[in-house]
Amino acid sequence: MANRPVLVTGFEPYGGRGRNPAHEAMKQVRGRTIAGKEIVGRGLPVSFSRFPDIAAELIEELNPSSVISLGLWPGESMIRIERIGVNIADFGIPDNDGILAVDEQVDSTGAAALMSTLPVRAIERAVLQEGIPASLSATAGTYLCNICLYSFLQAAQQHHEPVACGFIHVPYLPEQVAELLTAVRDEASVELHQRCDFASMDLDRIVRAVEIAISQ
Repeated sequence: MANRPVLVTGFEPYGGRGRNPAHEAMKQVRGRTIAGKEIVGRGLPVSFSRFPDIAAELIEELNPSSVISLGLWPGESMIRIERIGVNIADFGIPDNDGILAVDEQVDSTGAAALMSTLPVRAIERAVLQEGIPASLSATAGTYLCNICLYSFLQAAQQHHEPVACGFIHVPYLPEQVAELLTAVRDEASVELHQRCDFASMDLDRIVRAVEIAISQ
């Protein structure tokens, strides 16, 4: 394949949320050409049992030059560019299949950790230059986002052509935070200042950050 596409993935809604900004951003870029690169978008299930197979299947099917996966980090205030995926699954809430992993491995024969192969520092600098808050992160957590990053990196190592892989966490959308604020006030079960998950970013800025990441 002379011109290999860029694969952008975004997780489906989970945890009782009606929307996932990662999934919305993926839909905004799929089918486009950005910086001369064809973008293929895929939604991902919030399902431990589907990984790492789904990552290997997508890389084999699409033979992408790079994979940029997107996920929600509730309470994050900026674009969060992940540097490392770790071989552990330890969930705070069940996945969409009802599985609550505790101290499990993503792959019992895999490395303890794998580093992102995207140009993470260049992405951070370019996003900041656009006026969009961004930072590098040394933890993708231990939920599905981390599993996704680790699985794509592992699958890329076994692919017949080089594939750069990485993960970007994004904040809530403003309308999601408005819903949270309404729910907190209606429930009157906790004071607002005791919550720390009200940061947000509008979808246009999230999408622009993804476009910049693709362009690096």
